[in-house]
Amino acid sequence: MSRICELTGKGRLVGMNVSHANNRTKKTFLPNLQNVTLLSDSLDRSFKLRVSTSGLRSVEHVGGLDNWLLKTADDKLSPKARKIKKEIAEKQAA
Repeated sequence: MSRICELTGKGRLVGMNVSHANNRTKKTFLPNLQNVTLLSDSLDRSFKLRVSTSGLRSVEHVGGLDNWLLKTADDKLSPKARKIKKEIAEKQAA
């Protein structure tokens, strides 16, 4: 299972640990991913996603999963999230 947020595309970052003597060692910074169940208002279903905590705050700020998915570009979303977005768009078009 990769360490990438399914909604924001946020992944791991690479940096350096720097000691007092200025010795440098590589370090990876992992996003804070949580397994959450988000409810879609238009589909009346819930979806299990692996989302970063900052992404979860963004979803709540925008007004829910439906608004977030319709507003976000497809290249940032995971295939699972793209499928949900397509279902929501079809439901709203009908």
